[in-house]
Amino acid sequence: MTDKIVVISTCASFEEATRIARHLVDSRVAACVTITPGVRSIYRWKGAVEDSEEFALTIKSRRDLFESLCAELRKVHSYEVPEILALAVVDGAPSYLDWLDRELVRPEETET
Repeated sequence: MTDKIVVISTCASFEEATRIARHLVDSRVAACVTITPGVRSIYRWKGAVEDSEEFALTIKSRRDLFESLCAELRKVHSYEVPEILALAVVDGAPSYLDWLDRELVRPEETET
């Protein structure tokens, strides 16, 4: 098991997806955000079944940054309750996992 996570979220438009992705990478709580257009979500919201075209965000990060990532995502997301689900990365290519670490905030950089 690694300390890396993949966080899944969705948003309403390509513009919002791009804005969120850039914010998370600029904040260094995500090393990479992949935007997948054209996903369809069917869900219950405020008593009605909704059917929406959305953009999926696949956010690569580290477990110790999850709370900060959530806070940053909520700051810039338009949804009242954004989808934020973290999945553990069991293993990965060592060179990719090392690259993730180099691109993310290190714990000592967040201490005051």
